[in-house]
Amino acid sequence: MNKSFDVIVLGAGAAGMMCAAVAGQNGRQVLLLDHAEKLAEKIRISGGGRCNFTNNAARPECYLSENAHFCRSALAQFGPRDFLALVEKHGIAYHEKKLGQLFCDDSSQQIIDMLDAECTQGGVERRMGVTVKTVSSGAAGGFVLDTSLGCFEARSLVVATGGLSIPQIGASPLGYRIAEQFGLPVTGLSPALVPLTFHVDDAAAFAPLAGVSLDVEVRAGKGRFREQVLFTHKGLSGPAILQISSYWEPGMEVVLNLLPDCDALAFLEERQGSEQLLSNALAELGWPKRFAEAWLARQGCPVRLKELTPKKRLQLAEQLHHWRIKPNGTQGYKKAEVTRGGVSTKALSSKTMEAREVPGLYFIGEVVDVTGWLGGYNFQWAWSSGYVAGKNC
Repeated sequence: MNKSFDVIVLGAGAAGMMCAAVAGQNGRQVLLLDHAEKLAEKIRISGGGRCNFTNNAARPECYLSENAHFCRSALAQFGPRDFLALVEKHGIAYHEKKLGQLFCDDSSQQIIDMLDAECTQGGVERRMGVTVKTVSSGAAGGFVLDTSLGCFEARSLVVATGGLSIPQIGASPLGYRIAEQFGLPVTGLSPALVPLTFHVDDAAAFAPLAGVSLDVEVRAGKGRFREQVLFTHKGLSGPAILQISSYWEPGMEVVLNLLPDCDALAFLEERQGSEQLLSNALAELGWPKRFAEAWLARQGCPVRLKELTPKKRLQLAEQLHHWRIKPNGTQGYKKAEVTRGGVSTKALSSKTMEAREVPGLYFIGEVVDVTGWLGGYNFQWAWSSGYVAGKNC
């Protein structure tokens, strides 16, 4: 077995496979290592098994980072259209589901097979089930990796080890440790695109609503999204909540506009004096009846529209448009789709992903402090960052 390479890529996920394929096809001798037994497990389970592989609307504004502009160069060099061209080259049928989200018609395995074929075309050596014991600088430059298969050396090392999300498929902090070992700062880490949990009292009150979903506008911090919210036995989930979780901080309120397409006060005033049940009136606006009954009871509202005083109408309208909930936490990395935070972008070149102070060391994908919105944005970051590193490593 060859022990010396131009490039070693740590992590055979989306970013790592893209990088290895591009580097190999650019004439580099590449070794791709992973501690998992199978390639790209996160791709396999994504999108309900059909992989939401990119988003047509991917742009820098759809990503969170200490440096809001960091991802701009990589997205410009290799954007959604570029990845789509690769998908079409391999004859993979796809469709747009909503909001620019592109999915395979058949199976996420097609994306894995496509990347694997691209790696084969680039002559990439793949070694799975490999434990990395240590990483060190080579005496004559480059890097030396001591692994369960022995020692390997390379001029360039690309770290594509992912974040801490979904530990059940092998998430590892290895990438963060390598960054810190070589003097690169790592920002605070937290689960993102993750369900939020209720305090005990709220959880008990809304437990009977588990499974109910609503179309809402949700806000927290600088985030604002219009999507579905789903009530669960533990709290809130659904696309709107997963999105806003990336902006939420402990102790922060989440504000829900429960009637985003309606002027609640005007609606209530038009019906003042009516014998109609409040719950039935809200059901006319698309609310599930059992949610309307439980929510109104929680607000201490009268049963019928005619029982609303002018003051109570104002209060109810305010609550309908600005229902404030203070979650007590998230469901953690086990349920998070991605990790927020990572290797500081201040320490990396946005054009190449190379460490500014450590020549030949690159960080790509989720291990970097770049977190995308829900809906294919994080895969696009993997493709974009993997591509630019592969071109330059």
